[in-house]
Amino acid sequence: MEGEWDKIIIGIDPGTNVMGYGLLGVKGKNPSLIAMGVIRLNRMDDHYLRLRHIYERVTGLITSYLPDEMAIEAPFFGVNVQSMLKLGRAQGVAMAAALNRDIPITEYEPRKIKMAITGNGAASKEQVAAMLQRTLKIDKEQMPDFLDATDALAAALCHFYESAKPITSSTPKSWKSFIQKHPDRVK
Repeated sequence: MEGEWDKIIIGIDPGTNVMGYGLLGVKGKNPSLIAMGVIRLNRMDDHYLRLRHIYERVTGLITSYLPDEMAIEAPFFGVNVQSMLKLGRAQGVAMAAALNRDIPITEYEPRKIKMAITGNGAASKEQVAAMLQRTLKIDKEQMPDFLDATDALAAALCHFYESAKPITSSTPKSWKSFIQKHPDRVK
């Protein structure tokens, strides 16, 4: 696999029952599916053992595929505080695995990912999966049973799209250049 890709992006869809992952290889301007799947956690009763399993599996994926960057879906704000805490912990453990290997991480809101993939920020998981299948030319047999895997791959593809956007010259590259450009906005 060495040298086959210019960049590898790992996408993570955090979860406490099922966590999705997707690996995207980039050659030039062309993204391709490397792998996608899920980490099943619902067989474990202990939340802390689930967190350890997430760390071990994400570390294993990093060791196997050597991604250059991580794109992770930011938790959405739900009504259940306990669920949010557990989801935040799962996300944090996956991030810690990447940070332990000096892999830069970018978080994306679910709506931004859906918008990047389908053009509709309110798209269903099924619509996201179908668009990924068309865009990346994934065989029907390769499509996973769990949509958590395609959600993770969508995060990786969203990151590819975002990192391919040119930086406009009007965007200040530092606070100093921002202050020089907008002295009236600083007191």
